[in-house]
Amino acid sequence: MKPKKGKSVAFFCVFLAVVVFLGWFSYTVIKDTFRQGKNSLKLGLDLAGGASITYQIQGKATKTQINDTIYKLQKRIENDLGNESNTTEANVYQVGSNRIAVEIPGVKDANAVLEQLGTPGDLYFIKHRTNSKENYVIDQTTGEYKLADGVTIKSLQKNGGIVLNGSEVKTAQAVYEQNQTSGGRDPVVSITLTSKGAKAFATATTEAAKNNNDTIGIYYDGKFVSVPKVNSAITDGNCVIEGMSGIEEAQDLASYIRIGGLDIKLKEVQSHIVGAQLGSDALKTSLIAAVLGFLCVVIFMIAAYKFPGAMASLALLLYAELILSILQVFDITLTISGIAGIILSIGMAVDANVIIFSRMKEEIAAGKTVRAAIDSGFRKALSAIIDGNITTLIVAVVLGVVGTGTIKGFAITLGLGTLLSMFTALFVTRSLVNTFYNFGAQNPKIYGKLWTFKKIPVIEKKAVFFAVSIIAIGSGIVGMIAYKATTGKALNYSLDFSGGTSTTVNFKKDYTIAQIDKDIVPVVKSVTKDSDIQRQKSNSGNQVIFKTRTLNLSERENLQSRLEKKFGVKESDIQTENISGTISGEMRRTAVIAVIISVILILIYIWFRFRDIRFATSAVLALAHDVLVTLGIYALFRLSVGSAFVACILTIIGYSINDTIVVFDRIRENFHNTSRRNPDTLKDIADTSITEVVTRSLSTSFTTALTIIMLLIVGVSAIREFAFPLLIGVISGTYSSIFVATPLWYVARVHIGKQQDDIKQGPNARRKKKKPVVRPNAENHGAIV
Repeated sequence: MKPKKGKSVAFFCVFLAVVVFLGWFSYTVIKDTFRQGKNSLKLGLDLAGGASITYQIQGKATKTQINDTIYKLQKRIENDLGNESNTTEANVYQVGSNRIAVEIPGVKDANAVLEQLGTPGDLYFIKHRTNSKENYVIDQTTGEYKLADGVTIKSLQKNGGIVLNGSEVKTAQAVYEQNQTSGGRDPVVSITLTSKGAKAFATATTEAAKNNNDTIGIYYDGKFVSVPKVNSAITDGNCVIEGMSGIEEAQDLASYIRIGGLDIKLKEVQSHIVGAQLGSDALKTSLIAAVLGFLCVVIFMIAAYKFPGAMASLALLLYAELILSILQVFDITLTISGIAGIILSIGMAVDANVIIFSRMKEEIAAGKTVRAAIDSGFRKALSAIIDGNITTLIVAVVLGVVGTGTIKGFAITLGLGTLLSMFTALFVTRSLVNTFYNFGAQNPKIYGKLWTFKKIPVIEKKAVFFAVSIIAIGSGIVGMIAYKATTGKALNYSLDFSGGTSTTVNFKKDYTIAQIDKDIVPVVKSVTKDSDIQRQKSNSGNQVIFKTRTLNLSERENLQSRLEKKFGVKESDIQTENISGTISGEMRRTAVIAVIISVILILIYIWFRFRDIRFATSAVLALAHDVLVTLGIYALFRLSVGSAFVACILTIIGYSINDTIVVFDRIRENFHNTSRRNPDTLKDIADTSITEVVTRSLSTSFTTALTIIMLLIVGVSAIREFAFPLLIGVISGTYSSIFVATPLWYVARVHIGKQQDDIKQGPNARRKKKKPVVRPNAENHGAIV
């Protein structure tokens, strides 16, 4: 039944209004993002600039101690760094069981931030007077208490002005106390001291009470947080501080007292500083790459698939707008790797449309009407689209669960993009095609001509293809062995996997490698006092990356100062990253776990969907092929192996399995009622299936490659770091799906599991053979017919 024309017109008008609105919304979001204004997308440090630091808790700490430390760091950011950073976007949170992470975007002097955060806050109870001399006074300008001129913590420690320190406080809690005068309940801070602290406090409060109820100041992290009067001597180590304006003030003061006495030490294990200019450049180039990639995909789709390609392009536009809208509405932080995930998913979003349109072409070529071809094309493509997208989602979920930082950002946008691309292909594209069909788009010619090829003899040439794969994988293994023997490192591990400090500098001019070695490396060496310095020149021109041993904060500041004086660069042109060996070891383990979990889950899913372990094992072996080929590229080209490597490998796994499933889905379909295990029949089915889907595989690979090439051309070094191996992985994945996975399935089908001859297809499954019937014959009794 055809939809009513009135309904189609109404739908088209509504859809057009939505596209226009979202187009305006997308333009507003992008404009605000460049401007980094109030309504812009929430940008990560790599796009907005700023500082992040991860602390390792030394020794054991209770949940309360960790929460108090998080509160302390957050308060420092709000109170002391409010003018330097966008404190509303600052984030302090626990990582795992024994780490605390701090992220502060938009700071001007990131090194000063790290230095200030890295200084532990101390708590002191200070006498008002020592030998009749005031230790603290009221600042006439601010009206707040401050140390008197010439008085320091060291001088107070010498002259006995400090009553006790934070370590002598046992507990501090905000509670309500009955007011004896009014009968109400007033908020107070209840303090319990240790036995040592109680003795010292008894002496001090006795003296203060006799001296006209003098005060004892509570001094935390360089300022007085409370200066209460002493109404009476406190000899049992238990006291309360009254005069709170509310329970919130009491809770804040109690937290200051508790955290000042924490026996918890923090050690910096990872830090990342991004100059504001570098972040802005990364954002601009990434968005340019996204726009160029999108335009290239649209041009190809219209050229290759004509009218359906134009409909798919409109659906892709809506897809891009939905991505931006969701990021904005749900306040999802956008990072460089997140942008890469979006750009990559634009290329992969084409895949579902290509499968559908290829099916439609086949149906039209088989003599069906356009109406029937549209319905049949969407119906027959459904299983391959669902299976392919679910396997990609498996990879995205694994990345999101076990990954951290940039990997998690990549996983979020990849998973989100996969879901939205499936939605736009199955619902939006179909609605658009049906709507315009009812407007008169019914000529079969505008749906494109089916590309036909001679049957490709893949199975016959399987030995050649296996040999090519073995040579490609073997070259990488030989390269790793050679590099291991000569340099001690089979792979070029980045800071993520080896630990150390990376300093990225945008110089004022373009230096050659020889000039870098002659003029800049000695400056770096003068700070590190170590000759092991790796330098990498970015394709963008003036950007150079230096990788050294782990530098402490003072060394990083020293290096920055020397680069500024010697080469005229600014603080905003310098980005540093510091990762300890502990973090790098965990990242390596996480990478291995992520790959193993992904492969196991994909194996289980394919086994479940195809009801044949031979399909699943062939697909997984093809995945292993792609991983090893990509690993060989990393080894031979000495590409940096780090967190981007994990995202690259898992993306290749998701992409490759998607491609393989499309081929296997066509093989399953072409079996029909075939119940024979004859090798010639299997060879014909395999070759026919590959030939039928080869145009789809090439089209999808080409569009995905287009977006990746845009990343290589205009992207920043952080994106190009995995764009090149990702491109190789896409090519390898396409090759393995056609020339490795299917021949492996054929070999397994012929030689393994003889008792399971057929793909289970419900009513088409093999029926039990009947015994031959012996009938009498008048002329030849007992003949078999």
